[in-house]
Amino acid sequence: MEDEIIISGTLDHEIQLFFLRSSGPGGQNVNKVNSKVELRFDVGQSNVLYENQKEIIARKLKSRISDSGILVLTCQTSRSQLKNKESVIKKFYKMINRALIPPKKRIKTKPTPASKEKRLQEKREISEKKDRRKSL
Repeated sequence: MEDEIIISGTLDHEIQLFFLRSSGPGGQNVNKVNSKVELRFDVGQSNVLYENQKEIIARKLKSRISDSGILVLTCQTSRSQLKNKESVIKKFYKMINRALIPPKKRIKTKPTPASKEKRLQEKREISEKKDRRKSL
């Protein structure tokens, strides 16, 4: 169940969006328009996610989750509130799906005989070079 991809739009009713005054370029307009978008999502209270998915998200995104269990994302790259809203929602779904991808298992490998021989040969060459320096 935890390797399921969360389809964009399935968590929309659990997302809270807040619009704030943005810093940066915009001239006089920046003082009048709330173009910065802040997205809040309560991971623990989600009805769509399974318990194991909530645990995985809480563990992998703990740096972005507040002490009260709320995931907070912001976007203020554009002067347009609509573009910032679309951007932060896209970023949210991408982040959730990336967190739910299970890590790949590491395949143990051994060095090949040729790579061992090459390493030893390089060690010999370095050792000989240092020996030549001592003789002077």
